[in-house]
Amino acid sequence: MKVIKLIAELNAAIGKLKRMVGRLERLSGISETTSPERRGRKSMGAEERQEVSERMKKYWANRRRQQRLKRP
Repeated sequence: MKVIKLIAELNAAIGKLKRMVGRLERLSGISETTSPERRGRKSMGAEERQEVSERMKKYWANRRRQQRLKRP
């Protein structure tokens, strides 16, 4: 199956070229024309942070309550 091997090699070469082009675009500052890769977490606003805080307080209170009920 030489054709399958050739296709795999070509796909690997295409991937390598895409990574190289991306690096060159970032270095030259023209990466605005392409969609930037987003990494990491999104930032939360104060209101969203407060909602998460309240939700987690309820969650942990419920966990502690369940643990107390399980103890003999």
